[in-house]
Amino acid sequence: MDYARTITLKDPYEQAVPKVKQALLEQGFGTLTEIDVRATLKAKLGQDIEPYVILGACNPQLAHRALDVQREIGLLLPCNVVVRDAGGGRTLVQALDPQIMVAVPEVDDLQPIADEATRRIQAALDALTA
Repeated sequence: MDYARTITLKDPYEQAVPKVKQALLEQGFGTLTEIDVRATLKAKLGQDIEPYVILGACNPQLAHRALDVQREIGLLLPCNVVVRDAGGGRTLVQALDPQIMVAVPEVDDLQPIADEATRRIQAALDALTA
């Protein structure tokens, strides 16, 4: 199962990160967490990788609906979005496919919530490539 929705932007990483956050916000997803993987690996292991950030995006209404169906679904929330330097002034953006929220626990009542999250995540990605 492919679990990522991936796009490539013709923007350098430094410009892409705020654009991704804004596109998510316009679809109702706030950024709860921002993990600078590059800085963490450098500080903890002395290892260098390309600029790489994991955004923990959350739509509170969708999260609340999902938690009402199954409390354990919090393990699969928020929707993680990776933004990383692809080289040559391009940036790779990958969003976790919200359908994972249904596939992993196999709870059919989560399907409409996953469908709505999928629509919103895809709209954010589409806005970035428009």
